Amino acid sequence: MGVQAARSRALAVLRVRSRALAVALLPAAAAVILLVGGSTGHLAGGGWDVLRWAVAVLALLVLPAAAAVALVVARSRPAVTPTVTIAEESAPDLYRMVRDLADRLDVPAPSAIALTPDCDSWLEDRTHPAHGPPPEEKHDDLAGLDGPARRRSAAAPVLVIGSPFLWWMRVGELRAVLAPVVAGTGPSAHPDIAAARRFIRGLDAAVAVASAGRRDPLSRVACAGLGWVSRLLLRSCRGHAAEMERGVAVAAAERAQAVDYGLRIVAQEQVGLAYAGWDRLLTRVALPAWRMGRWPSRLDVGVVAALTELSRRDRLAEGFASRLGERPACDLLEEPGSMDEAVSLLAARLFHGGPAEAGPDWSPVGWDEYPEEVVDRTWRTDAARLHRVLDTLGVRRTAAPGTDGPTLARVLDHLTTPDPAVPDVSPATVPGTTTEAEAEAEAGAGAGAGAGTGTETGTRIEAGAGNRAWTDADADADADADADADTEPGTKAGSGIPTGVEAGSGPGSETPTGAETATGTEPGSGTDAGTGAPDAGTGAPHPSHGDQDASADHRTLAHAARPGEDHPDHRTPALADAPESADADASADDEDEDDLAGTTDRGAALAAGLSAQLAREEARARPAGVGAPSAPGPSAGPDAALWDDRALPLLPLQPPRTGREILTAHITAMVCCAAMDTAGAAPGLDWLDGPSLLFNGARAADLAPSVLSLVETGDPGPLRTWMTELGVRPEKPVRLV
Repeated sequence: MGVQAARSRALAVLRVRSRALAVALLPAAAAVILLVGGSTGHLAGGGWDVLRWAVAVLALLVLPAAAAVALVVARSRPAVTPTVTIAEESAPDLYRMVRDLADRLDVPAPSAIALTPDCDSWLEDRTHPAHGPPPEEKHDDLAGLDGPARRRSAAAPVLVIGSPFLWWMRVGELRAVLAPVVAGTGPSAHPDIAAARRFIRGLDAAVAVASAGRRDPLSRVACAGLGWVSRLLLRSCRGHAAEMERGVAVAAAERAQAVDYGLRIVAQEQVGLAYAGWDRLLTRVALPAWRMGRWPSRLDVGVVAALTELSRRDRLAEGFASRLGERPACDLLEEPGSMDEAVSLLAARLFHGGPAEAGPDWSPVGWDEYPEEVVDRTWRTDAARLHRVLDTLGVRRTAAPGTDGPTLARVLDHLTTPDPAVPDVSPATVPGTTTEAEAEAEAGAGAGAGAGTGTETGTRIEAGAGNRAWTDADADADADADADADTEPGTKAGSGIPTGVEAGSGPGSETPTGAETATGTEPGSGTDAGTGAPDAGTGAPHPSHGDQDASADHRTLAHAARPGEDHPDHRTPALADAPESADADASADDEDEDDLAGTTDRGAALAAGLSAQLAREEARARPAGVGAPSAPGPSAGPDAALWDDRALPLLPLQPPRTGREILTAHITAMVCCAAMDTAGAAPGLDWLDGPSLLFNGARAADLAPSVLSLVETGDPGPLRTWMTELGVRPEKPVRLV
């Protein structure tokens, strides 16, 4: 039933193509009839002559336009998922398992296998000439006599496997999960279904070509016409294409029921668990490292540790020991470490927009180095940025006698809501230039004995700050001195924001068993994750898996790899300059103002300064992270030649942070720095929650509510209580980066 339904829908798609061709040829056919009728004397007269010339001109316009559209549809390169191709010599056992599975299903074997940093698996058609290797040059006398240099090959589709599956699943589980995917090669080989898919992918690629920015008016007009025709045909085919892919998936699922059906039901539970752990690992652990200019080189090893920790916390480990006794699927690779590194670099490139190759400002980091190289540096970099903004705001430094270093007390005193009897004349925005008249007006508005008046241009006076005037020149000088004294060589300032310390406590480490021993990773620990479901605030829901096939419509990575399409996350520069971008910026500013509405005036001013400083640092660092598409590398590297990387990141993990989130993260970082320098705390890595603060090897108590109380209400009481219990001394200076 599934194959017949898919074939009928494929024929419906091809009928749309035939109707489009008939419409394009209709003016030419009418012109031929009129010309023949005029030459034979049957259609004579002035009216027929006018009609004959009008239809002939229309045919001369429509035919070249239709030929141009057909050429673009046939020649445009369809979207391809960014992957890391696995050569057969580097994974003979994996290829042998897939071929054996195809033989059992009585379907053609996939032509190649590739890995992608995603928790999904599918078939992908890469038979388009643009996806193949360059043609070999011939230097004999017969060169050029072989007809077209490159034709569409009849190879089977490529099997794309999510890399977390290889490291988390056992060999039997992976085979059961891949069975319905490999079974899709049977319907993919049907001529009608293959032709319908090629037509739809060609239309999709033509829309991307039409969406690319053009400067000259003629190109814009041509692209507008091309885009209108392609979108019209796509809308006509949309319903039939969806039903065709659904029929193919049903046929593949029915065929795969005879192979490991019972084991596949159990393996589907591991698919959901892998998705939850992979999502938490990327958003909580990998993202802070990427912002610091470091990329974890063993993400797949990390997901094993994260999933093991998730299983332990959620009590999902019943029968876990017996499962670990089986052979892990990553053993099917000859060099799993190099594959893991290539996939980790590709994940950083897709989700964060990092460079294609490692360099001085983009270097790999191992899990054992993560606490010191990422967590510690992230916190100290944020704390340094916080004090630089405080210097710009003219906030007096409060330190122990005989010292003038940055302290947590300075932050607490500034954000603490002042006594209503003492007027607050601290600035509500990042200071610029204040004239004498403005200073007098401010002093007159806020009557009180504790308020001072600046008599020089650019002076800022802080209420309750010991009547010490702080000028903009002094702030700039101290900021430059702090930057010169505290910045270490090779450090990329302002590139990482801590995720904070989550609620809960637990042991700091645990002896690895099973999966950790196989991967060489020891999991950390942290708060109870609740359930095995992915975090609700981190993105889209779990994608369907198991009964899919080579459809190009359901694959997010392939859809996002086309930079010219109209998507808000990867629009081209021409589209980004459209009038709606101004409305988007205005709405973003309004949302940020609404977010800061619940904070104090000083907190809002500090958040605005931090947001501006962070934006400037990211703008300076952006040119180093954006590069031209890299040339195709060895088999263990990403297939950069198959996809366009001019609009990275293709799939951002999180939306831009609000001012309140930035302020909370920086205050949390300052508190953690004070705890490390004055109370003996240490930076740590929690596999599910990311950077964490450890006291005597155990995670610290909940810090987020205390910081939020200070940010939102200006009440430092809960935070001071937290510091008193742990022995943190806010008046002591801390070391910054």
